[in-house]
Amino acid sequence: MIALEIISVKNFMKHLLSAETFDDFLLEECTISTSNTYTIDGHMNSDFFPPEERTPDQLPYAFRPWSELKGLCFDLIKGKYTPLFFKFVLQLKPEKAAELTQNAEDAGRMKALVLNIRYDGNKVLLTTGTSYTTFVMSKEIDLRWDQYLCRYLEEKGIGYEKL
Repeated sequence: MIALEIISVKNFMKHLLSAETFDDFLLEECTISTSNTYTIDGHMNSDFFPPEERTPDQLPYAFRPWSELKGLCFDLIKGKYTPLFFKFVLQLKPEKAAELTQNAEDAGRMKALVLNIRYDGNKVLLTTGTSYTTFVMSKEIDLRWDQYLCRYLEEKGIGYEKL
């Protein structure tokens, strides 16, 4: 797990809410505090859909893709004043997360690669995390996830400082 402080909040927000930079993620949950506080639970409610639309092909994830909710989040954040606070909990899509594992055993033990994004009114902090299905001694997947995220941010022109 690493913690990163974003250097340019404006640049990062453009990437988060307007660009496709984070479209390989799913939204687990978010809280946005402006004149009101909004909470979004990203869990898919499969019962909402008719039975013929509940197939794994049509509902492949347990959480809603970020690409489908970022517009709503942008609408909640935009305005005359900056938000007081927000927190996003994103998970890398399972097929992308599987690319970071070296073998099937690692992939079977990993539940999710998580990215927490937190804004406190002044700065944006990113923290990584790895969720496992069982206890593991090795931190190899965690290290690969941390390295991948740092390289990815650099490729996208998102500056950060490690804390």
